[in-house]
Amino acid sequence: MPSPDLPTRIVDTAAGLDDACAAIERSTSLALDTEFARTDTFRSRLCLIQVGTGTGIHCIDALADIDLPMLWRLIAAAEREKILHAAKQDIEVLLQSFGTTPAPLFDTQIAAGLLGHPPQAGYASLVAAELGIQLDKTQTRTDWSRRPLSPAQMAYAANDVAWLPALAMRLRARLRETGRETWVEEDSRALLDPALYSLRPEQAWERLGRLEYQPVPVQARARQLAAWREQRADKANRPRQWILSDQLLMALATTNPRNQAALAALGLPAGLLRHSGATLLEELARADAALAAGELAHLGQQLRPTADDNGQLKQLAAVARKVADGLGLAVEILATRGELGALLHGERELRVLRGWRRAVIGEPLLAALP
Repeated sequence: MPSPDLPTRIVDTAAGLDDACAAIERSTSLALDTEFARTDTFRSRLCLIQVGTGTGIHCIDALADIDLPMLWRLIAAAEREKILHAAKQDIEVLLQSFGTTPAPLFDTQIAAGLLGHPPQAGYASLVAAELGIQLDKTQTRTDWSRRPLSPAQMAYAANDVAWLPALAMRLRARLRETGRETWVEEDSRALLDPALYSLRPEQAWERLGRLEYQPVPVQARARQLAAWREQRADKANRPRQWILSDQLLMALATTNPRNQAALAALGLPAGLLRHSGATLLEELARADAALAAGELAHLGQQLRPTADDNGQLKQLAAVARKVADGLGLAVEILATRGELGALLHGERELRVLRGWRRAVIGEPLLAALP
C-alpha cells in the first residue's frame, strides 16, 4: 500500500507552479480533488485544486495569481488517468472554470458501489472500510475562500487525495476479479459528458420536483417562472433561492396573481416586489398566453398510479431486486424506481437500456413488462 506520508506543498507562486507542473508531467495517474465556495453565488468559485502525483501532494491555490490554464492542460491531458471520489461536483466546477473535463476518469465512489458498498459511500467511510484508515473530516464545512489556509485546512485537503491511489488500486483489483472493471469505466465516462452540467433555462423547472403532478396551467406558469429565475440568478451570480424561493415560485404559479396587491399578499420580499413585481406578472401572463395559444400542448397532468400500475411496478421492482441481490449490489445502482416507472410507461431512452446495464438488468426488465 502506498504511504500517505507524502510531502504536501501549497502552490501559490509561479515557482511553486513550475514544480507542480513538472511532477504532473512525470505522472501517468493523478489523484484529484477540488474545494470550492458556493454559499452566496450561483456559480461555484474554485478555491483549491489538490493533485496527488505519487511523489507529493500539490494544493494549488486557485485564488492566487498563477497560470492555472497551463496547469489544467497538463492535468486534463488524455495520457493521465484522473482518480476522483464522487466526481460530479468537482467536474462541474472544473468544467465551469476551464471548459473541459478531467478525462479519463476513475471514480472510486462508482467503483465501490459496483462492489457492494452503499451507492453514495463517502470518501472517509470508504477509506476506513477498505484501508482501515480513519480520516479527520472536521473541515468539511470550512470556508475555502479564506486566506491564508490554516494547517488544519491543508491537512484536510491533502487527505482528500492522499489515499485515492491506494483505494483505487484495491477496488480495481476486485473489479477485475468480478469482471466489472468495464462497468466502472463506462459509468465514470458518463460523468464527463458536458451536457450533464448544462441546464438550460427552459429546463430549470426540472429542479422543482414532481411538477408533472400539478394541473397543467400551474405547470406552465412554474416552468416560465423557473426559466426567469435561472436567467436572473445566472446574471446576478446569486443562488436561485435568493432570487425566488421554490415555495414562493409555486405559490405564484398556483394562485396566478394579477396585480401588485395580489403579489404582496403572497408575502414576497419587499425588494423582490419593488424590483421584479411587474416582471413576475408579465412572466405569469406570458405562460397563460402560450397555454391558450396551444404552444404548450406537450404539457400534461401526470395521472396518479392505478392499482394495475402499482402492481406492475412492484413486479418490475421484484425483478430488479432479484438481479441486484444476485450481484450483491444495491438495487438503485442498477435501476431507480423512477426508471422502472418510465420503462413501464413506454420510455426507452433510459440508462437501464444502455451499455452494460442493458444485458444485466434491461433485458430482464423488458421481459417482465406486461
